[in-house]
Amino acid sequence: MSDAPFIHESAYVDDGAVIGAGTKVWHFCHVMPGAVIGERCSLGQNVVVMGGTKIGNNVKIQNNVSVYEGVELEDDVFCGPSMVFTNVINPRSHVSRKSEYQRTLVRRGASIGANATVVCGTTLGAYCFVGAGAVVAKDVPAHALVTGVPARIRGWVCECGVRLDEGLMELTCPACGKLYSKKGEKVERLTDEER
Repeated sequence: MSDAPFIHESAYVDDGAVIGAGTKVWHFCHVMPGAVIGERCSLGQNVVVMGGTKIGNNVKIQNNVSVYEGVELEDDVFCGPSMVFTNVINPRSHVSRKSEYQRTLVRRGASIGANATVVCGTTLGAYCFVGAGAVVAKDVPAHALVTGVPARIRGWVCECGVRLDEGLMELTCPACGKLYSKKGEKVERLTDEER
């Protein structure tokens, strides 16, 4: 088994793009110069990755997603089919706003559901979960489950992706048993020493 990236014959990877070992770039994708993609990633059919983007390791980008300049995806991020990133707040066809691109950061382990929209200038916290069709227009805390238009916090999720059971002082994962503490909108996993 080769560690070289797999590039489907119908995909375009421009000179100056960096693609890590074991990454798969599937049908009709376009990876532009200056894009940096980590190891063991999967870019589904019809994915576009613009220059100036950074994608970590083990990132899964499903079909029909465009990752625009200014977007950074940390390790283990999941982008569902046809979800949307933006990079300008007030686009106009007749006004160039390339100098106004806003940064969007998706932290480690976050999942974004199918057809969700992430408005530029936001940060999605580690292991958060954005429900299908949600519109994210402000920062999402780590481990938050957000849904709706606009997206609002509806609960909390474990690193494994299962919704946490809320107790008086702690949150517990019913699937893997991990414990979390919650203070306001800040959720953190408890270490063995903190239990």
